[in-house]
Amino acid sequence: MDGYGKGLLLEYMTVGYNILEAVLSILFGALSGSVALIGFGLDSIVESLSGGVLIWRLHQHERVSKEQEERIEFIAVRSVAVTFIVLGLYVLLESLISLGLFDLLGVSDTVPYLAQEETGVSIPGIGIAVASLLVMPYLAYLKKKTGKEIGSKALVADARETLVCAWLSVALLGGLALNALFGWWWADPIAGLIIVAFLSKEGVEQWREAGEDDDDRTVHRQLWIPSSQRGEDHEEHEEVEQHDKEEETKNA
Repeated sequence: MDGYGKGLLLEYMTVGYNILEAVLSILFGALSGSVALIGFGLDSIVESLSGGVLIWRLHQHERVSKEQEERIEFIAVRSVAVTFIVLGLYVLLESLISLGLFDLLGVSDTVPYLAQEETGVSIPGIGIAVASLLVMPYLAYLKKKTGKEIGSKALVADARETLVCAWLSVALLGGLALNALFGWWWADPIAGLIIVAFLSKEGVEQWREAGEDDDDRTVHRQLWIPSSQRGEDHEEHEEVEQHDKEEETKNA
């Protein structure tokens, strides 16, 4: 199996695991009122979407031109970044609701959805966090190794997202355990805010990294410009340069 085959296998494994993790996390999070557990489940959904993007990306290898492959790579990395940011905004809102911020501001009287609800204990959630701590770091290592072997920034970026999921498991486990052992209900939304910090940081970094290289910036520009127009723009640019050179010669 070549590097692209390994990458596809890892992504299929990631998607399968995360779909199961998402269903269980959101189910038990809803039953216990745990915003951190629900946020963790949503992160698993984003992981699945990210895995789907990577599966699409890896399937395009050797089916399209080098230029088209670079465009696909650019879109894939930016797509992963966007999923981080969107999820972070949602978990931030839920964490603030659980801390009772909107109750203090009186907003929940107008919008009942924003009213604070009691956070219960979730033993299954603790089990989910422990399982993720065991699985995700190893998956992230394999993805990063394979991504570097085949030169795929998108797969390396997805490996980072998988590693973030492992760190989120630490925050989730801490919040759920403190609530279960000491009744510290506020530990759960605090864990949610930690998750938001991780998601925001990774989303912004990946967005920036996707546009760091000159090649990436060129790809971004070409995404929305027809090839015929790009040719015309290039010819026009050459004509302007030639005119400038002639003017400089006359002035000299």
